[in-house]
Amino acid sequence: MQLTLLRHAPLPRAYHGRYNGWSDIPIDPLLFDHQKLEALKEEHFDLIYSSDLIRCTQTIELLFDGRLKPYPTKALREVRFREEIEGKSFEEVEGLASFNPAYLHNEMSWHGYICEENQEAFYKRLRDFLESLPEDKNILICSHGGAIKAILHLLGEPAVSLGYLESVSIGTPRNII
Repeated sequence: MQLTLLRHAPLPRAYHGRYNGWSDIPIDPLLFDHQKLEALKEEHFDLIYSSDLIRCTQTIELLFDGRLKPYPTKALREVRFREEIEGKSFEEVEGLASFNPAYLHNEMSWHGYICEENQEAFYKRLRDFLESLPEDKNILICSHGGAIKAILHLLGEPAVSLGYLESVSIGTPRNII
């Protein structure tokens, strides 16, 4: 199996640097850089999956000029943030009465504070999706930064932080952790 993981196109600038999680925010077509995706346009994919949130489905539609449609799935969504965190910037989160700087000491405590969905449930959701993929296909997945990092972790690959419209390809992924 060949997997290409693509982070969705940019949101309007007002949403940059925020915990957008499950908010269904459309992309900003003016920030869509077609040149970043020229190589992906030329590649043949047997299957295309995306998060069901509009920023991912719109990215695929723009990438392939509406010719190819993804299979949208809730399984590829970003982690679900707590309601009081969703849509806020880090600075706004720091100003919340519930914020404690001790949460920043490790990833698990930070995740536990900002997320409604615990890390185990998030990983299980992504693991179940990955295990359902056919072995002999070239697959494009359009998702979110945190979900892509988690997928890479589950596949035993080095973590990378992808910017908007950046991708990483993995040939014959290792066993899923």
